[in-house]
Amino acid sequence: MKRIYLYSDQPILAKGLEAVLKATGLFQLAASFSALPELLERLEEDTPDILVLDMTPGLTFGALSDIKRVMRESKLVLWVNSISTELAFQAMGLGVRGILRKSLPAEMQVKCLQKVDDGDLWFEKALTDSFLSAQRVTLSRREGQLITLLSHGLKNKEIAFELHITEGTVKVYLSRLFEKVGVKDRFELALFALKNLTAGQGEASSRPNGAPIPNLRSLVLHRKSDPAPVRQAWWPTGTPSVLRPIA
Repeated sequence: MKRIYLYSDQPILAKGLEAVLKATGLFQLAASFSALPELLERLEEDTPDILVLDMTPGLTFGALSDIKRVMRESKLVLWVNSISTELAFQAMGLGVRGILRKSLPAEMQVKCLQKVDDGDLWFEKALTDSFLSAQRVTLSRREGQLITLLSHGLKNKEIAFELHITEGTVKVYLSRLFEKVGVKDRFELALFALKNLTAGQGEASSRPNGAPIPNLRSLVLHRKSDPAPVRQAWWPTGTPSVLRPIA
């Protein structure tokens, strides 16, 4: 029987999942955690087959990174009400094997866990469609810091001071970023940065004065010009897509 750990701050959800898993005879909820430090401590000592993570406000991209560092062979599944394309991209990059909506029927919840346990990836079609209609722009460490500071409302002179570079260098970086990201001004660039930071992509770097600067590693941009594929009209909404990883 495969062992599952659950992180969730809602005890009633844990009880419900436990009952569903017990009825299958295939899985057991070996442990449930409502605090991330407690979960991290247990993962240092023990490895479940699957770790299901409820997308609580405390489960940031940084927390996901910490969990991934202490895990060994466990497969990760995010349990969500909804998730942005930006955070889903980041989660996949960390090795998350499935993103599962809580509103799916119990049999679909179990099917997801079975597929992930078998080595498949589980992402709903609506999410995979959003991947296809988006593009990811990779940023250098300096570009990520500059865009983050820009999104906080800093002017060129203030950004230059924070990064210990000249104001002229800031202008050169911004000019290149406008072209790289495909925006026309600093306001539009800042909006993209805010969206990606809110999605949890920020990773802390350090300012010259020691204060942390979240460092964007990439921007996920939705292509406005690409029409939606016609096939979307006859795919049922919420139909899961099961993708087998390439060896």
